[in-house]
Amino acid sequence: MTGAPVKAVLSGISLVAAAVLLAACSSPQAAGPGWTAQPDPSAPAASGTGTSGTGTSGTTPPVGGAGATASAPATSGGPQAVPTATSWKTFSDPAKTVSFDLPADWIAQSVATEEGVLPGGLKVDVKKPDGTFMASLRTGLPPSSVDCPDGAQHPYTVISSVPFDLAAEGGEGTIPPRMVYRVIQGYRYFGSYGITNLVGGTDGKACELRNVVRGPAGKGDYSFGDLVALKAFAPDEKVAPAKAFDTLAQAAQYVNESPDFANVQRMLMSLKVKN
Repeated sequence: MTGAPVKAVLSGISLVAAAVLLAACSSPQAAGPGWTAQPDPSAPAASGTGTSGTGTSGTTPPVGGAGATASAPATSGGPQAVPTATSWKTFSDPAKTVSFDLPADWIAQSVATEEGVLPGGLKVDVKKPDGTFMASLRTGLPPSSVDCPDGAQHPYTVISSVPFDLAAEGGEGTIPPRMVYRVIQGYRYFGSYGITNLVGGTDGKACELRNVVRGPAGKGDYSFGDLVALKAFAPDEKVAPAKAFDTLAQAAQYVNESPDFANVQRMLMSLKVKN
């Protein structure tokens, strides 16, 4: 075989190989699990960072304070947690005013409400079989505002923010309902999950982050999460049931990889409230 034909054959082989490689790189990826910590890709991005209405994950906290320029890895990359529960059940109170799904082996128990709850308000604690607290559903919470003077605010980051259809009559929220995982910066990074229709704070800072959905007038607000409000704890304060992390990357890893978080996410987003 002469030199020119050999070059032509080799050139053809190279083109075929390149085409195969390009096709492999551009093939559609497998769809992720149905319940993950990913945000809604169609949600518009807000103008600021660190609010519960961003529809993004892995935001960078605003400059200010030690370590405030660190960034959290996006929750849409890497391994993603999926619910480990193989079967689910539905809890409903005797009056059928609230209902939600939970893993079949978890325990939902109605308990006494705190002082100040409006008439008809409920509190339901959810625990794992070993007694580990996972979340509380509270209804009839009196509307409240936070006194947040200058200098008392802390940077916060939204690790996960997932919009969902809340089967309930809502009040005057500032954003559509979302299931969020947010971290506020103190001597460590403190994280909490819950549902809310309120923006966390302005300019990426807040005194506390409320896991609260505004209810209709006269009915009170309701909360479903590990805490009603997350703050930057002092070193001598009890942190649990909130979680404490050394870095934002650790918080993102929890959201991405914890089966417990995935189970909780599905549970919270199944809430139905009959007003």
